[in-house]
Amino acid sequence: MAIITLSRELAALGDETANELADKLNYRLVDKTVLEERIKSFGVADHKFRKYDEKKPSFWASLSQDRDDYLHYLKSAILAEAEQGNAILVGRGAAMILKNVPGIFSVFLAAAPEIRLERVKSYFHCDDKRAQNVIEQSDHDREGFHRYFFDVEWKDPGNYHLALNTGYLHPAVCAGMVKYMRDKTLTEETEVLNVQRIKELSLGQRIKHHIYYEREVSIHFLEVSVSGSQIFLYGVANAQSLIEAAVSSAREMAPGASIQSEIQVVQDYTVMP
Repeated sequence: MAIITLSRELAALGDETANELADKLNYRLVDKTVLEERIKSFGVADHKFRKYDEKKPSFWASLSQDRDDYLHYLKSAILAEAEQGNAILVGRGAAMILKNVPGIFSVFLAAAPEIRLERVKSYFHCDDKRAQNVIEQSDHDREGFHRYFFDVEWKDPGNYHLALNTGYLHPAVCAGMVKYMRDKTLTEETEVLNVQRIKELSLGQRIKHHIYYEREVSIHFLEVSVSGSQIFLYGVANAQSLIEAAVSSAREMAPGASIQSEIQVVQDYTVMP
């Protein structure tokens, strides 16, 4: 089992490379459409979150509860897909959400500005000025998205295992190079750790969902960490009774596990909506 994340500049042949890689590895391709369908399966209308999709939220959108809901459901969707194994996750911050998980191989695709310009002109049938505007807006949105939600530089190659220049490499060549690197770096031990860690992250996300969205226990900044049979709850609450309700809700999702609360009580604590 292995997961490959594919981040890409606009006009860096991301879709073409992802499809070549999916065919070569016989992996599932998890793109925007698949993730939107997964989010819908949670009972959420995907159009509610389009203002956040690979974009930095506007000032008012950044103050909305929808912002936190978007990141929660995006993480839930990515982890649910990753839990099925052998997948290529395209964009949407998957490399950051799954960062440091064993068995994750992250790839960034780029191309020279002049090559991207010619590709955008061809695709949109537009002139240089329009093509340049499209590229700049896309770069601005994706950089803002990664900076706002994950506090990383989107184009920094240090955030990925492999960066490839599709201005000179055909998508089939890129796919071959990614496969070669995956085969050289993935071990049986890593695969076991991958399965275990993704299950832990998925369980933590489901517990958080159960506490906050289903039981509606008001814990501010709620986070859930799972390590083996131990579960840790973090956040801020206005009363001890809320902490007890959160612990009880966690036990419903993980009976037999050791639940430890690190939630702090701060009376009369309020946050911006």
